[in-house]
Amino acid sequence: MSRPASHPSAAASGTASSAVSGIPNVVSIAGVDPSGGAGVLADLKTFSALGAYGCGVVAALTAQNTRAVTGVHVPPTGFLRLQIDTLFADVALHATKIGMLGNAEVTAAVADRLAHWKAANVVLDPVMAAKSGDSLLAGSAIAMMREALFPQTFLITPNLPEAGVLLERRAPDTVKEMYRAAERLRELLPLSSERWVLLKGGHLPGDEVVDLLFDGDRMVELPAPRIDTRNTHGTGCSLSSAVAALLPRTAGAHVLRPVEAAVRQARQWLLGAIAHAGELAVGSGHGPVHHFHALWRRQPDPQ
Repeated sequence: MSRPASHPSAAASGTASSAVSGIPNVVSIAGVDPSGGAGVLADLKTFSALGAYGCGVVAALTAQNTRAVTGVHVPPTGFLRLQIDTLFADVALHATKIGMLGNAEVTAAVADRLAHWKAANVVLDPVMAAKSGDSLLAGSAIAMMREALFPQTFLITPNLPEAGVLLERRAPDTVKEMYRAAERLRELLPLSSERWVLLKGGHLPGDEVVDLLFDGDRMVELPAPRIDTRNTHGTGCSLSSAVAALLPRTAGAHVLRPVEAAVRQARQWLLGAIAHAGELAVGSGHGPVHHFHALWRRQPDPQ
């Protein structure tokens, strides 16, 4: 099999936010969850629900359901590179969402190809564990993520345990500590251009969930009511892919703060997806969110 020509993609515009007037093309580079609640499959649902055309690159395969991860297989990095190069050589991609990468070699390969193609609107969800608690990232990949992938990242979306690992500190356990963690995370990203941190506070107790959005200058506190449900499998994947789907649109909408607008819209959509998750009946563990809650209507019961 011949490799695609090595030339920049039509969408190349660096990692800063870029706009699109039509339907944006968005790619997820992540793992596959056979239950469909997380990873590439959940990302593709999210893209579709929010009006983006979804593409997918498989960085890892998992044996997984709503209760546990029983196995992980990482394809050869040469084939991963070929997937990325073949896609970017043909499709103008307006945003890239990065999810589960598995190990340091995969992380380095993805970072290298994103740099080559000058990928725009790179949203990094630094996935380290499944909702069940099973590990999805080798410890050796953390340093590689900071060293090679952070320079390609426009917006990073860690939860509190992930923030603690990335910062090599105890995870924040108050909103006040979240402020300092968001500042430290922003310092890990390039300081010479626009980059963002969305620090998710869902692990803190209370009836309200507070996320923080920070660009190195302005800290935005984003509160939301906590929804009492077990159906939270893939919430992090879905939020980050929602932001990726919306960034190209808000950048072209002439709004005052396009990144903040994309994040607010993504969070509002996710709240609905969680609230309507009970309409689904998928598995006996942590069920998925309802990605198409605004599009699907429950069918009437047969008489």
